[in-house]
Amino acid sequence: MMRKVTTQYADVQHALLTDAWLDDVRALETAIREFGAPPGHENGCHVSIFEMAGDPHLHVNVTHTHQTKPVRGWAGPGVSAAGFIHNRTFASASTDSILHAIRAMVLAPRV
Repeated sequence: MMRKVTTQYADVQHALLTDAWLDDVRALETAIREFGAPPGHENGCHVSIFEMAGDPHLHVNVTHTHQTKPVRGWAGPGVSAAGFIHNRTFASASTDSILHAIRAMVLAPRV
């Protein structure tokens, strides 16, 4: 009997001010938690999804404990005690395209 085992590579949290993105964020969180660790990546990353007052965009930060190669569309890295932070905003993209962008950053290769 074969069984697929998924290793959680990214932890995710959200801080929403409205319900405008709630359904999208719930779907994103579920999918992000299913990302498996890419080969050679021992340490995971943290994904933070949030809204800011007066801004209708969905904001996403991805923090890696190690430096990664740049990913198109993402700003950063910023450096903090938690690691290397990349960020991006989304306006009216589909949940699938947002997930695709987050996956690219989460699974970005190391420098």
